[in-house]
Amino acid sequence: MTLSPSGSTVAEAEAFLAAHPEIEAFDIVLHDANGIGRGKIIRRHELLGMYKGGRHLPISILGLDICGEDVHETGLIWDQGDGDRRAWPIPGTLRAIHASQPPRGEVLMSVYTLEGAPMGEDPRHALARQVQALAAEGLRPAGAFELEFFLLENERDAQGKMVPARDVLDGRRNSKTDVYSVDQLHGMLPLFNDIYADAKLAGIKAETLISEFAPGQYELTLHYREDVMQAADDLLRLKRIVRSHARLHGVTACFMAKPNEDYAGSGMHFHVSLLNDAGENVFIEAVEGQYSPMILHAIGGLRATMGESMLVFAPHANSWRRFASNSYAPVSPTWGVNNRSVALRIPAGDIRARRIEHRPAGVDANPYLVAATVLAGIRHGLAHQIDPGPETTGNGYDAGADAPTIPPDWRTAIEAAKASEFLKQALGEAMHRTFTAVKSAEYARVMRRVSEVDFDLYLHTV
Repeated sequence: MTLSPSGSTVAEAEAFLAAHPEIEAFDIVLHDANGIGRGKIIRRHELLGMYKGGRHLPISILGLDICGEDVHETGLIWDQGDGDRRAWPIPGTLRAIHASQPPRGEVLMSVYTLEGAPMGEDPRHALARQVQALAAEGLRPAGAFELEFFLLENERDAQGKMVPARDVLDGRRNSKTDVYSVDQLHGMLPLFNDIYADAKLAGIKAETLISEFAPGQYELTLHYREDVMQAADDLLRLKRIVRSHARLHGVTACFMAKPNEDYAGSGMHFHVSLLNDAGENVFIEAVEGQYSPMILHAIGGLRATMGESMLVFAPHANSWRRFASNSYAPVSPTWGVNNRSVALRIPAGDIRARRIEHRPAGVDANPYLVAATVLAGIRHGLAHQIDPGPETTGNGYDAGADAPTIPPDWRTAIEAAKASEFLKQALGEAMHRTFTAVKSAEYARVMRRVSEVDFDLYLHTV
C-alpha cells in the first residue's frame, strides 16, 4: 500500500462501503483547467484498490480544451509521451449520489506525479499553493461562492434562441423575469427538492434559493466555509448535482455566462474574508464605517491586478457577452459599499461577517482558479499596502474613469494573461502555461468557426 499524498485513508473507504452496501459503482472526478469534471466510473470492488494505490490517469487529461481534445501547446501530450500520472482521492469527498439507479457514489480526485508531488497543472493544487502562502503569513481564507444558472427547455425555438423551461411540477410556461418571485420557484420545487437532497448527501450546505433577473434564471447560495478549498469543491459539486437532476427532470441546466442577449447573464460571485491564527476576521473594522486597512489594501490589490486576471474570471468567448452596463456585471474594477454596480463590493450587515464580494467571475469560470487568483490579488495588496482609491457611490457603470483598465475582449485578455507575471505567480508556472495554452487553442477554434451570426449579417449584404 502506497501512502496517499492527498491524505486520503483506506479506513475512510472501508467505512463508507460498510455503511452503503447498496452502492454498485463510483464516479471518480477531477477537474481540468475549464472546471470540467473528468475521470471514470469504477465498480464497487475497485474502490479499495484506488484508496490503497491511487489510480493511473494519462497526463493529457490536464491539457484538454473545452471539447475534451488535446492541446499540444500545453506540453502535456507528446512532449511527455502522454505518460500516466497518479490520481488520489480527496479526503472527505466520498459520498452517495441521491436517486441514482442503480445506486452510485462519487469521489473527487487530485493528480500527483508517480513519486507523489502535486501536479502543477491540476487547478486544485493552484488554489492550495495560495492557501499555503497565506498560512505562512498567519492567515486563513474563508469564503463561499454564489451559483447562478438557467433552467431551459432541451430544444431551442425556431429562431435558435434558448427557451425557459416549463415548470416541472405542471408544465406551466413563464416567460417573464419575475425576479425574487416566490411563486415562480414553486413550479420547480420537485427539481430543487432533489438538488437539496443530493447536496445534503454530499455534505454541501446549499441555502437560499431565488428567482433571478431573467426568465428561467435561478440562484443558489452556499454556506460560508472557513476552508476556501471546500467552498470551491462545493461549487463544482453543486453544478454537477444541478445538471444531473435537471436532466432527470427533463430540462437543461445552463451554466453559460450569457445564454440570452436580452437579459442578464449568470455570475459566480465569490465572498472572501481572512481569519488569523485565533480564528478572528481581520477585515473587521475597529469602528463601524471606518474600514480596516486590511480590507482596503486587499481591495487595492484586487483592483490593481484585475486587468491581467480577467481571463480567469471570463475564460470563454461567451463570457465576454455578459459584461454590459446596467446588467449586474461589472465593466471596470470599481469598489463600493452595499453597491451591486461595482466589481468589488463590501456587503452591508453585521461587521463580524465583514468580507469582500468579488463580482467579475461568470458561472462558467473555474472556482479553483478564481479563488487562487483572488487570494493572490489580496496578498499583493496587503504586501504593498495598495490604496484602493475613492469608493464608488451611486451608479458604478458611470464611474471607473480613474480605475485600472481591463481588457475589452477575449483575445486581449488572453494576451494580457500570457504576459502577466502576476498571473504566473497566482496560478503557478505549470498551471499558467496550461491555462493560457488551452485558451489560445479555444480562441483559434472559435475564430475559424463560421457561425449563424455570419450568415445573418453578411450572407445577403456584402
